[in-house]
Amino acid sequence: MAIKNALLVDDSKVARFALSKLLESRDMEVNMAGSAEEALDFLNSHGRPDVIFMDHLMPGMNGVEATKAIKGNPETAGIPIIMCTSKKSSSFMEEARNFGVYNILTKPPQTDGLKEVLDQLASDVTGGTLPEPPAESAPSSTNEEELLNVPADASVELSPKTGDSAARGNPHANVVPLTSELIEQIARSAVKTHINNRLHELLSSLFDEQFDHLKRALDESRSKQDAVIEERLNAITDMVDERTRNLRDEVAAEVNLNLGSELAVLRKELKKNSGFTSEHMAELKDHITSVQTIDTEFWQTLQSEAIQQAHEISRETAEDIAQRTIDLFVAQQRSAASRIYTIGLAVSLGIFSVGIAWLSGLFG
Repeated sequence: MAIKNALLVDDSKVARFALSKLLESRDMEVNMAGSAEEALDFLNSHGRPDVIFMDHLMPGMNGVEATKAIKGNPETAGIPIIMCTSKKSSSFMEEARNFGVYNILTKPPQTDGLKEVLDQLASDVTGGTLPEPPAESAPSSTNEEELLNVPADASVELSPKTGDSAARGNPHANVVPLTSELIEQIARSAVKTHINNRLHELLSSLFDEQFDHLKRALDESRSKQDAVIEERLNAITDMVDERTRNLRDEVAAEVNLNLGSELAVLRKELKKNSGFTSEHMAELKDHITSVQTIDTEFWQTLQSEAIQQAHEISRETAEDIAQRTIDLFVAQQRSAASRIYTIGLAVSLGIFSVGIAWLSGLFG
């Protein structure tokens, strides 16, 4: 059986708020009471909760007295009560179970401790192993009646002060009649002392409780702040990565555009300087024809020089074309550069072959 609703009894608003948030996180319906008297009225006028979280120290009726009252009522005796206190000694736990407390929850409550207590309670409820409520004991008013039944001629003996020899000599001088005024004064003094002690205990407990709640709130705030900072840092990191990626793409596109324009310029220059053309060949033919009119002897002397010059021109032209092809090969793609280089070599070798064949045909 799942624990679905709870009654939270605590005089501290901070404690009620903190524990209610933990219970609501477990999908539980939470009703709250600011005092034990209010809790008893709630139980009389509303439905029965699955569990009651009872504060130990409260003004007026404390948690122990409220537990005894709840367990003394047959209609509410079966409701398990969890005592919320900063004391969790074995003796206190044993004493608390004797008057009907199911378990102890240390204040301020932690998620793990609350889960463990509620899981154990659900298991006991399902298995029917809840402890039986203590038997209602008959009110023992004999001692109270004996304490209140003070004889009219009662008296109290006062201890003599040190060094008071007269008082020690007369023992009846230290006996003071126990009048109603004296009894009232003694009772007021005792009540005042009890109230002061009780108030000091409550204030100390309240201070410790508020300090623990404040520390817990600060820890939760720090953890939430760290989570928010980490989330924002991750968002900033993702934004920087996205912008860097876009910038990288833009730079790559610009570089590709510049390389394309440079390659286009190189192609145009290569077309302009592609080697000998038909015009060059016609000029060379006219030059050779004009040279034929020169004296044979002079031509024979110049033949070797012409052949050597033709060799040098062809070699220089071939080297120039090859060098340009190699330079273009570095700037252009591998396939286009290789084809241009092959064409240049073929042209140079063709020119060289044509020149040799021409000279050999004329002077052979």
